[in-house]
Amino acid sequence: MTEQADTPFVRLPQQDGVLVLDKPSGPTSRRCLNALKAMGQKKIGHAGTLDPMASGVLLVLLGQATKLSDYLLQGGFKIYRGTLELGRETDTWDAEGAETAKAGWDGVTEADVREALGAWLGSSMQEVPPYSAAKHQGQPLYRLARKGLEVPQKVKRVEISRVEAISVDLPSVAFRVTCSSGTYIRSLAHSLGTRLQCGAVLTELVREYSHPFGLSEAVGFEALKAHPETLPEQVRPIGDALPGWPRIALSAAEARRMRDGWPVACPPSLLGAVQASGGLCFLTEDGREVAIGRLDDAKEAGSRLVKVARGLWKQP
Repeated sequence: MTEQADTPFVRLPQQDGVLVLDKPSGPTSRRCLNALKAMGQKKIGHAGTLDPMASGVLLVLLGQATKLSDYLLQGGFKIYRGTLELGRETDTWDAEGAETAKAGWDGVTEADVREALGAWLGSSMQEVPPYSAAKHQGQPLYRLARKGLEVPQKVKRVEISRVEAISVDLPSVAFRVTCSSGTYIRSLAHSLGTRLQCGAVLTELVREYSHPFGLSEAVGFEALKAHPETLPEQVRPIGDALPGWPRIALSAAEARRMRDGWPVACPPSLLGAVQASGGLCFLTEDGREVAIGRLDDAKEAGSRLVKVARGLWKQP
C-alpha cells in the first residue's frame, strides 16, 4: 500500500543533491519521501532507511544524486544512540511489536551488561529481524511475518567498530554504537538479551551520523513541511556526499567527449588519490559534478584513463 503525503505542498522544480533530513520518531521513511514527492521531487531515493520508531539522520537523494545510492551504502558507516530494555521479547525485536516472552533480569549485573555490549565489537554474521525489508524469494520478510507464514532465518555480515555504554540503569541500558551500513540495531539488542538469557528489546533509537553527515547538519521534517519553499537552500551538492573522492576537472571539449562515451586522462598528480578511493572519482565541469569516473587499466600517452561509471548530467 502506498503511503500518502499528509499535507499539500508547494510544488518545486526537481532538485539534484542530498537532503540531510532529521526524521522524527513515528512516520515511516517512505512517508517522509512521499512528502517530498508532493513538493515535486519525483526522482528520489535514500541511503539507508530508518524504522518508524527511529529518528535522526535520513539521507535523501534527489534527482541525479539517486545514482550515488550504491556507493554511499557500500562505503559509509553510521552512528546510533539507542536504549534497550531487559526482561522481554517481541516479534519485531523492538518495543512496538507484540510481546512474545518475559523473563526475570534480577541476576543480571552492570558488569554483565557491559561485557555483553563489548561482545558486539568486530565483524560477525548478524541475524536479520523477521520483521524487516530483507527479501526471501522476492518477498520482504515482514510480509511473510504479517501473514503468519514461516520466516526463514537470514544473516548478513556487519562490522561494529565502537560501542559505548552511556548509562546502565537496569532494566534500561543506553548505548552508542558505530557500525557498518545495513546493521540492524534491533538485532544487536536481541542478541544481547539472548546472551544474558533474559531477553531484550530496543525501546529508542536515534541515528546521529550517516557518513558523511551528522545530526547537527540535518533539517527537521516538520520545519520543512511548514516551509517547503526553503527546500532548494537545504539541498547539499552531490559532491558533498562523497567528500573523499578526488575530482578531475574537465574542459568544455573534454566534457563533450566524455558524454559521447570517450574516456578521459587521469592527471598523474591525482592517480594516487583515485587509486586510494577504490578507483572512483568525480568528473567536474565548471565546478559541478557531471559524472562518476572509474579508473581503467588502459593508458593513453602514458596516462591512465578514466571511464564514465555513471553520468550525472540531465538528458536533454
